[in-house]
Amino acid sequence: MLEDKSRWNEKYTTMPMPDKVAKIVEKYLPLATVGRALDIAAGTGRNTHYLAEKGFVVDAVDYSDYALSKIKNMATINKIDTDLDTYRLDYNTYDLIVNCNYLDRRHFPQIKEALKEGGLLLFETFIVAHGEAYHQPSNLDFVLRKNELLHTFIGLDIIYYEEKDDINLSGEKVKIASLVARKR
Repeated sequence: MLEDKSRWNEKYTTMPMPDKVAKIVEKYLPLATVGRALDIAAGTGRNTHYLAEKGFVVDAVDYSDYALSKIKNMATINKIDTDLDTYRLDYNTYDLIVNCNYLDRRHFPQIKEALKEGGLLLFETFIVAHGEAYHQPSNLDFVLRKNELLHTFIGLDIIYYEEKDDINLSGEKVKIASLVARKR
């Protein structure tokens, strides 16, 4: 497991990482009830900081202690340094869950259970893209299939769903899926 931590730390120090709040978070946050939030794979805190500034108490979860060290020390931010492969989300705890640029299918049922009634899910990550024009991931286990995110969370009230082309931080063409849903 320490080799995973080293790999993530290296990734955060050598690869370009997003530093601005995700557009989906900025656009749809007003739909959330201010309260307790979870930022899954929080990285250096681009979404965590935004949520805290908007009044949320945020659990920022990541396995990179380097990335977590870049998150501000604030009373409203709880940094959780843990292996996401084994981390278990708390039941009926969150008014908002944010998951950007990270995929662990094992968390799908946990995300549903961790949301409170009326809780909002903001989820955005990469999907398989076919064709030479697109960046091809090295491991397909870490990218969604077409409509997979929509089908996975169909039990929630879907507010917004889209699959679209985008450009990653390395300037490569990719496809992303974006979902906003509420637990009823």
